[in-house]
Amino acid sequence: MEFRQLEYVVAVAEHGGFSRAAKACFVSQSAVSHQIAALERELGVELFDRSARSVSLTEAGALLLPRAQELLRARDAAVEAVVPRPDRVRIAANMSFARTALSAVAAVRERRPDAEIDFLIKPFGQRIDAVLSGEADLALVRGRVEHDDLYLDPLWVDQPVVTFTARHPLAGLGRAPHPRELADYPLILPLAEKQRLLHQLVDRVFGRADVPVTYGPVVRDGHSVAFELINHPEGWSVLYDDPLVPGLVCRRGLEFTLPVSAVLRSDAKPNPLVAELLAELSRGYSRR
Repeated sequence: MEFRQLEYVVAVAEHGGFSRAAKACFVSQSAVSHQIAALERELGVELFDRSARSVSLTEAGALLLPRAQELLRARDAAVEAVVPRPDRVRIAANMSFARTALSAVAAVRERRPDAEIDFLIKPFGQRIDAVLSGEADLALVRGRVEHDDLYLDPLWVDQPVVTFTARHPLAGLGRAPHPRELADYPLILPLAEKQRLLHQLVDRVFGRADVPVTYGPVVRDGHSVAFELINHPEGWSVLYDDPLVPGLVCRRGLEFTLPVSAVLRSDAKPNPLVAELLAELSRGYSRR
């Protein structure tokens, strides 16, 4: 059984005859007849009743038709997933990149109204897998990725925010507190396996300042950092972006920085739309 044979079966059923199906498929009528006859021999059943003026499906043909249509749709979806399209870009990211990414996408689409740019929300590991499999054309990540089949295109340097409640003693500073000032207060973060990069960032910053980190309550699954800060007003945290929650104060400091890059396949073919989007992402961050 071949996809071509299934295409002809569907075409004959949808167009009501071999001649009209041949015209729709841009082949000769004999080619359609030959392929369907070969499929009937292989299956050991007749798929069409040819006795009347109009061709109609037999019982076996009626059973095969929806399955043939499903197989053809699956084939087309598989091809679409892996074949590059110059007018389509799929970005794998998480919601912390949404504001910057959507601004860049809007700017590109003003110049290219026919472009199709998808934003796929995925956790870190799935973003990398999506680029490797071809599901995504690029992924936005913080930090580094080590893989022989991937390369990083640096975009900007991110400045996560130091966050605490408006009642916190450091809220009145009017600036980002130094690690030495933060060392006296408990840090509130999810477990390291949930937010490995932020934990590594804090360890690096405090290590350079030669001061210890005081850890507070761990943020439990299903709870937000903002919620825990409200419940523990003596604590502080580091977030990728301002959560815009009433009662919380956010400060950006030069100590807390992370490189942001686009992850792409090393063997990816040049795509002008991807290049334009990357250029917009790298300068679009300043509009945040």
